[in-house]
Amino acid sequence: MPAVAPKCRSTTSTCPWRVLQAYAEAGADVLYAPGLRSVDEIRAVVQAVAPRPVNVLMGMAGVPLSVNQLQDLGVKRISVGSSLARAALGALQRAALEIHEQGTFSYGEQALPFAQLNDLFRR
Repeated sequence: MPAVAPKCRSTTSTCPWRVLQAYAEAGADVLYAPGLRSVDEIRAVVQAVAPRPVNVLMGMAGVPLSVNQLQDLGVKRISVGSSLARAALGALQRAALEIHEQGTFSYGEQALPFAQLNDLFRR
């Protein structure tokens, strides 16, 4: 049974799942679907292009889905884009603001210990 596509948020006449269907029909090996934000959107895209594998972008604010949930929806690949770098830069900004605004250094409690950092570089 064909999937019911979610309401398109696009201002153009081409919705993301239609583009992915075209790529699937053209023989794409993996279909990258950035910007999907809900279980319904992801499920619809996965079903619409089955059996082709779908790659989604995670690490966005307001999208609290887990790896297990994505696997259950049929997602085969997960990208995190710039989210890890943005998370690190967010920590840097919070630490700098703490020093500037409060004059404290409690951010250090969450810092990676030197021994663990050195072990990472030895691998």
